[in-house]
Amino acid sequence: MTELTLESLIDDGNYLGSERARQENKAILDELERKKKARSMAVPTDDNRVKARLRELGEPITLFGERVRRTYRPFLFYPTRMEEESEEESADEEEFYTPGSLELLEARRHLAEYSLPRAQKRVAQQQITSKLPLGRIIDLRKKIFAEVKRFSNLGSQIGDERPISQVRFSPNSKFLAAGSWSGTIKIWNVPACTTSRVLRGHGDRVGGVAWHPQATLTQGEGLVNLASGAGDKNVNLWSLNSDTPLSVLKGHADRVCRVAFHPSGNYVASASFDTTWRLWDVTTSTELLLQEGHSKEVYSVEFQDDGSLVASGGLDAIGRVWDLRTGRTAMVLDGHVQAIFGIAFSPNGYQIATGAGDDTIRIWDIRSLKALYTIPCPYVAMNGMDEDQTLDEWRYRSGLYFASSGYDGFVKLWSADDWQLLRTLTTDSGKVMSVDLSNDGRLLASGTYNRNFQLFAPEEVTV
Repeated sequence: MTELTLESLIDDGNYLGSERARQENKAILDELERKKKARSMAVPTDDNRVKARLRELGEPITLFGERVRRTYRPFLFYPTRMEEESEEESADEEEFYTPGSLELLEARRHLAEYSLPRAQKRVAQQQITSKLPLGRIIDLRKKIFAEVKRFSNLGSQIGDERPISQVRFSPNSKFLAAGSWSGTIKIWNVPACTTSRVLRGHGDRVGGVAWHPQATLTQGEGLVNLASGAGDKNVNLWSLNSDTPLSVLKGHADRVCRVAFHPSGNYVASASFDTTWRLWDVTTSTELLLQEGHSKEVYSVEFQDDGSLVASGGLDAIGRVWDLRTGRTAMVLDGHVQAIFGIAFSPNGYQIATGAGDDTIRIWDIRSLKALYTIPCPYVAMNGMDEDQTLDEWRYRSGLYFASSGYDGFVKLWSADDWQLLRTLTTDSGKVMSVDLSNDGRLLASGTYNRNFQLFAPEEVTV
């Protein structure tokens, strides 16, 4: 299979044809919508009112040889046409472009070149997985869910003197980073729960922490391995052999709530209460993109595994999916009635989970641009894969289940194909601030308001 590149994508002969088909389809749908609006309008039948209205619209009262009442039907369509023209004019007025830097242009090209081959491989693997025998899929599903249902409390550890805002497992699943409201980040060895390192550099509560995709794997300890955002409006980049940050990224005008590493490790995204999310270059420690689009504070941000999309969720109850290669909105996640506090992509690349203050999790499909399912449960973190399995099981397992946590004091595990509750885990706190699953699927961690974190693992499984 020839690897997909930016150049080969541009040379694809089907590109222009598909675009033309979309435009023709849009024109048909617009005409149907216009006629639908026209049928629902109340049309005046008084001749004087009809004449006065037609004069306002600049239309002839009658055509040659016609009586006035013959004009009722064309009159029916004029208002909708004017509304459409008004909407188009307002859209033209609202549409604007912010000049970008050459660095951003180069970054967009790099993001396209990075994401296209990954998307191609993912789709190819999904096509292979779709051909698995039904019996094999049922066996894998039963085996995986049976293990998930055996998750139980492994232990609890006081993590800091103030609430733990977010916990994240390292890529090798041997360390746990815990950000605290005290402004510190502690790295813990798991499952031993011994302190490995304490990172100090923030002047206010830490909101989010994120590991570099290759941290603890191939990334050197002296390089950037961790990112954090805090109430001091800064994003800090950390190594694993120093207690002070390698770099401090300044630019946000209000507290930083969440941070996320791009799958390539070259970029970091940060969500802030200044109603923006920003994209930073890790190598140069510079801001590449300041993205507006939310009417209120932005709380969460997350990258798709391919690296082409990023999703943001805000206190305006709206989520947005952005195409990093063009800067355009790919999808608007409109359905929650309260603030979105958690957002996550499924490994399948086309599904997104959002958790909001309305105590629901919504599952969205990028392909159909709509919500697939609504689960009554607060907050969300999606994950779930196990490397110590057969190849078929590992590929099928990824994204098959996810975990959620909330202020009800519970951690819940859900299936990601029929959205059913698999397991409910109790914690020793009334408020669970965050949850994360390790990459090997053997550990689950929750950070709580009462200053500790808890570890969960399947019973009878060596960790």
